[in-house]
Amino acid sequence: MDTIEGYVEHIVYRNEENGYTVFSILEDGEEITCVGTLQFLSEGEYLKIEGEYVEHPTYGLQLKISNYEEIAPKDIASIEKYLGSGAIKGIGPAMAKRIVKEFGEDTFKVMEEEPERLVKVRGISEKKAMEISNMVQEKRDLRKAMIFLQQYGINLNLGVKIYKEYGQSMYGIIKENPYKMAEDIDGIGFKIADEIATRIGIKTDSDYRIKSGIIYALSQAALNGHTYLPLENVKNSVSELLKLQDVDIECQLNDMMMDKRIVIKRTDEEECVFASNMYYTELNVARMLLELNSKAAISEDKLRNRISKVEKDTGLTLDELQKQAVIEAVKNGVLIITGGPGTGKTTTINTIINLLEGEQMDIMLAAPTGRAAKRMQEATKREAKTIHRLLEVSMNSDSSVDMFDRNEMNPLEADVVIIDEMSMVDIYLMNSLLKAITPGTRLIMVGDVNQLPSVGPGNVLKDIIKSEQFNVVKLNKIFRQAGESDIVVNAHKINKGERIDLTKRSKDFLYLKREDANRIINASITLMKEKLPEYVGADIFEIQVLTPMRKGLLGVERLNVILQEYINPPSKQKHEEEISGTLYREGDKVMQIKNDYNLEWEIKNRYGVAVGKGTGVFNGDIGKIISINHYLEMLEVEFEEGKIIKYTFKQAEELELAYAVTIHKSQGSEYPAVILPILTGPKMLMTRNLIYTAVTRAKKCVCIVGDESEFRNMVNNTLEQRRYSGLDTGIKELSQQMSET
Repeated sequence: MDTIEGYVEHIVYRNEENGYTVFSILEDGEEITCVGTLQFLSEGEYLKIEGEYVEHPTYGLQLKISNYEEIAPKDIASIEKYLGSGAIKGIGPAMAKRIVKEFGEDTFKVMEEEPERLVKVRGISEKKAMEISNMVQEKRDLRKAMIFLQQYGINLNLGVKIYKEYGQSMYGIIKENPYKMAEDIDGIGFKIADEIATRIGIKTDSDYRIKSGIIYALSQAALNGHTYLPLENVKNSVSELLKLQDVDIECQLNDMMMDKRIVIKRTDEEECVFASNMYYTELNVARMLLELNSKAAISEDKLRNRISKVEKDTGLTLDELQKQAVIEAVKNGVLIITGGPGTGKTTTINTIINLLEGEQMDIMLAAPTGRAAKRMQEATKREAKTIHRLLEVSMNSDSSVDMFDRNEMNPLEADVVIIDEMSMVDIYLMNSLLKAITPGTRLIMVGDVNQLPSVGPGNVLKDIIKSEQFNVVKLNKIFRQAGESDIVVNAHKINKGERIDLTKRSKDFLYLKREDANRIINASITLMKEKLPEYVGADIFEIQVLTPMRKGLLGVERLNVILQEYINPPSKQKHEEEISGTLYREGDKVMQIKNDYNLEWEIKNRYGVAVGKGTGVFNGDIGKIISINHYLEMLEVEFEEGKIIKYTFKQAEELELAYAVTIHKSQGSEYPAVILPILTGPKMLMTRNLIYTAVTRAKKCVCIVGDESEFRNMVNNTLEQRRYSGLDTGIKELSQQMSET
């Protein structure tokens, strides 16, 4: 370990988000390049640094920082250099010179204790003197706070969040109830707060800890798709989490109800415990849906005549169920259209659009993901957006919760809103969507209830249908052209639990028998590299491996490491970097795994000149790494339509390798060819709706590689992990109340 001391001469690069900094320090006249994570560093500061010298392949010798300490400048030259560096906002080199000339070595003492004396210096008013004093005080308080927090194992990034949230009151909060931070601050969960509480010496059975455990149990339930938990489940989860036997949480639950942090709803079957925000979100969705569900008195005969005219003008032909869907779309404020692949959902929607546009209605189209919106746009030949784009997600929000500019105060200017892939919409997004739709606007929801439910909490599409309060048209006829595809035919067979002949020679539904994980992987690599690209007329990067799980011999994590080696092998010409345990290489296929509306993208022409700019990348977007810069700790990814985004290495934690993705992650997407490696797995995971969802992601070819008996087990396995959601009962109860008033 080497130790140096000196002035920060020049900041070469700084990432304001995570504090990663490249800078030069001057020690005894020698300039040394240092790299590390430092908060609030300014040129001119004097540092004592511990670290190790490393040889960077491009940038030479650097000191990699492990610890550092800021030392207040003491001599006049150091004080002037520090103040002139811009460390204190509003003080430049010239003013720094005048201040130091006036007060000398007492400069900092004057700034902190006698700021009124600063008015003696030309250019400093009484107001500015107080601002300077406040900034110096804040910097000192912040450093003091960081030192205090570090003794409890809190790193700098979290420390800054805590200080920004609470200021000087953080000391009392941390010593009395650190669990409050888990509720108030993004990035501090129950477990971090619990570690801090242990260090402070808070009792394991304290009321604060039990209440925080209840909130944590409900938040974890939401991550697993639930909007509430039965009371017994809450008790068991909290007891296991807190490692307390026979913990009595009744008293805390009552207190939390009084404080309106939770809601307990009693039904004939069970006592349901909701986090308050979740309960009122479901209730709000139920109310807004019912308010939208107006009826229009329109002659059905006239509607059928108009449908016939649209059929004649467009060349489309509808069956009776499709015509009924069009009629219901005109007559009702809310309509749900469901059906599997090949049942004519697109034809129905296009007819609805043509008919309503003929009535001069403004129609907006949207879907939950970018890829689903793109498919909708291609199918309708009209603009379709993600729901987030439709609602104009706020780019200025630092909240972890999506904020939208379109809401009840600024609703969508549309007569009709059509949402595709509704099975993917969770309760939060549904709530935001409905806020932006005014009564009188028609809402048409299209989806396949047999696909996997949303990743987020709720069972929105199924619950709306289950409530029996809205018109639902279920399309079930497979049309002739679609019926020529074994993908479509077999998808419906899977959905019905019917036997599929895997020995049949098929152009688009193939089966390769392999009963060993490594042989399955080898066959998948051969398909990706040699067989499928030419067969379906697609690039190797468009061939998608889908797997049920993340872990295991055929899980995403192992498959991606192996596929990376064969599809994009290491090379001296390719830079690579390990980020959070994953090795990324130039040329890798990657997926964005969360919505990020603030990341900037640009489209460049062949000369490298930007010809388009914008912001936002979305969960499920797939791209390719085109460059990795070790010195700036950044990588560039090119997404569809040539959108190039620069990620810091910290931001790259939002990426995953995507040679293989989970079937859950594939929802709303469509690929030219899909490879499904199938072996054993947990029964609750290897289900019919999972394999159904996977098969319906393929456009031209499905290749099942693996164990035939396990495939058949999945088709026969109708188990679905129960989702605790209350939207259906909320709609029924509210509908009854509204009919009684």
